[in-house]
Parts: sequence; structure tokens; C-alpha cells
Amino acid sequence: MKLLAIALLIIFALSIAKGRYLSFRAQSPEDYSGTGPAFKMTENLNGEILSEGLIYGPDGKMSNSFVARMVGEWDGNTGTLTENFTYSNGKKMARKWYLTLGTGNTFIATADDIVGEGRGTVSGSTVKLTYKIILPEDAGGHTLDVTDWMYLTESGVIMNRSEMRKFGIKVAELIATMRPAPSTKSTYLDRANGHDTAAETRVLQ
Repeated sequence: MKLLAIALLIIFALSIAKGRYLSFRAQSPEDYSGTGPAFKMTENLNGEILSEGLIYGPDGKMSNSFVARMVGEWDGNTGTLTENFTYSNGKKMARKWYLTLGTGNTFIATADDIVGEGRGTVSGSTVKLTYKIILPEDAGGHTLDVTDWMYLTESGVIMNRSEMRKFGIKVAELIATMRPAPSTKSTYLDRANGHDTAAETRVLQ
């Protein structure tokens, strides 16, 4: 009986060690200090951003997906990121982050559904943000601990991965892409008058 208890204790300790040192939570901003391209909050989170993402439940299965339109605006060291989500289950949600750049590579993030302040660090091509979020009542109203990472790629696309935990147990995970919205320009054709009115807002690839 004692051997069984010891074995269970060892397994429990190994699972804790794995979660702390061999998982998503094990990474730190220092791991990416020399990476590029450099993530610049006032540039990479500025203007219109289009996002698509997947949400996974505690069983590892995809539970929902979304598309979102975000708009970042900056005035010196303070900025906002307005988010409008449309989920695959038909629900829509609007949120707004308030961002303040601090000393070094740190920043503070607040929002109406955040408890207190979120703390962020920019390092190389990455951003790490930790905060407590209060879910809407129709989603249970729980308060979850969130670890949010953003990774900037060479093409300018941001890969976003988030873990949400309750009492230290992972209850959800989010994976998303964030990319600058394509610009639109008037299109002119080599014809009699050279103008195609139907293509004025056609996206140029």
C-alpha cells in the first residue's frame, strides 16, 4: 500500500514538473530576447487587423471558432485595441483594450472584463501578457487566469496562442492569426476612359 502511495506521489510530482518546465507555461520572455523581427506595439498593433481563431476545450477538442476585426490606435505611449468578434455559434462580442507602454519593454493592459491590470512584456519578436478575465454570464461568469503569447512572423502576421486556467487547471486554449487588413485602391484599366467604377474598392493582391 505504501509503494502504491509513493508511486502515485511520484506521478503527481512529475505531472506538476512537466506542466511547469516542459509546457507552454515554461517559456519566458528571455527565451526570445534575440529573435526577430522586433515586435513594436505601436506598429504591429496599429490600424485595422483581421483575425481568425480556434478555441479548444479542456478535452482538447475544438469547441468554437471566430473571425474578428480589430482596430489599433495610438497616441504616444498610450493606445487602444478595439475588437469585434463573430463566433461560429452565432454569438458576437465587442471588447476594447487600453494599453500603456511602461519602462523598458513592459506595458499595462486593461479592459472592462479584466480584473485589475494585465502585465505585459515585449521581447524580440514576441509579446507575453498575463491577466485575469471574467467570462460573460452566458459562458459561466468564471474568472480565469490567462497567459497570452503573440509571435510576430517575417511576413508581418502575428500568431497568437492563449491558455486559460482555473485553479491551475487548463480549461481552454486559443490559437489565432492576426494580420494587417489589405489596403484597397482605385483600379484603372487601359480602356477608352481608363476607369472601371465597379473595381474602385477591389483589393489589389
